[in-house]
Amino acid sequence: MKYICFYFQIHQPFRFRNYSFFDIGKDHYYYNDYLNESVLQKVVQKSYLPTNTLMLKLIKEHGSKFKISFSISGSALDQFELYAPEVIESFKQLAQTGNVEFLAETSAHSLASQIDFSIFKKQIQQHALRIEQLFGVKPKIFRNTELIYSDQIGAEIYKMGFKGMLTEGAKHILGWKSPNYLYYNAMQPKMKLLLKNYKLSDDIAFRFSNKNWDQYPLTAEKFAFWLTELNPKEEVVNLFLDYETFGEHQWADSGIFNFLESLPRAVIKNTPFTFETPSAIIKKLQPVAVINVPHAISWADEERDLTAWLGNCMQNEAFRKLYGLSPKIDQINDPKLLQDWEYLQASDHFYYMSTKWFTDGEVHAYFNPYKDPYEAFINYMNVLTDFAGRVNSFVPDTSENKEINRLNGMLIEKITEIERLKEQLKRMKKKVS
Repeated sequence: MKYICFYFQIHQPFRFRNYSFFDIGKDHYYYNDYLNESVLQKVVQKSYLPTNTLMLKLIKEHGSKFKISFSISGSALDQFELYAPEVIESFKQLAQTGNVEFLAETSAHSLASQIDFSIFKKQIQQHALRIEQLFGVKPKIFRNTELIYSDQIGAEIYKMGFKGMLTEGAKHILGWKSPNYLYYNAMQPKMKLLLKNYKLSDDIAFRFSNKNWDQYPLTAEKFAFWLTELNPKEEVVNLFLDYETFGEHQWADSGIFNFLESLPRAVIKNTPFTFETPSAIIKKLQPVAVINVPHAISWADEERDLTAWLGNCMQNEAFRKLYGLSPKIDQINDPKLLQDWEYLQASDHFYYMSTKWFTDGEVHAYFNPYKDPYEAFINYMNVLTDFAGRVNSFVPDTSENKEINRLNGMLIEKITEIERLKEQLKRMKKKVS
């Protein structure tokens, strides 16, 4: 049997208002409530609710042959509870079918895996518990923020009890290998890995409505035919998409909902594939080989690395100062402060600061509410400065705290310098080749 793993990411950050230097120390509310609610309501009506309704219809129509999986960020769940509780109810309806799997991720949709495993693990536990409380299922598979993965991350996730993990099928990692198999972690062979087929995923997510694409228009029958042309030995095709693909990134008048409605029927009727959840796939298939990922990869850009979030001085400065506060955060139990700490960690804030304008510039600009990355950096640092002042008022500096912060700062600086040198070495190797 061959499988399609249909996985969807759902995330909405809490966007900051225009927070000026003169607000620091005076106004501790950082969020653009109007923008957050209006964006969410638009996506709810155009994407989340109609797509959930269609998914429920498809499950009823195809039964056990159509299964899907979701990863919903903590901030998205918070916004649903604030602005659109009917969305959570619609996901509960999907959960009750037994055909839907909910994955774990970091509660803050953070980049904590790149700096502090203790924060990283705490956020995963927090998110997994919330998913279980909301939908009645305990997550068995992990999906890190932005599909970030490395050998070390995979091994640490296995220690937490997860048996499988999703990540990108990056060319520079796979080499001649195909993403259409199950793989395993280099440090922990029992950790199974599902790798995104980014070509087929992006055909739906990015190219579907592009009239200049040589395969336009994409139909369910054409997509099913592509599946039959794959190597007969390949066992699983992992289609990992943002859920906003349906109705928001690809508008309804593009035909995306008709495509989605027709796809399961075309696949089940015309191919040897059936749709299955990640946890079932890792039980039914045997991994064929190890994947060596010594340095972190992600879904983003041509490089499939982390430079979309931590690729320039602004991003690294903001990242270093944010996590420099973590020793004090551990001593705080104020709910409002801890909530702000969560929302400050969202990867989106660092993505907004990206200066990668060339090949990938349109993608970065599409998701960016700021006019340029410098404005994003200044606004974030103003918020962070005020937040740091509040943290320091809760946990005043003592000689012991100062030493902890000094050592933590040294550690972060070393990590940043190592990453900078790695990038410099990579560029030098490219020039030599």
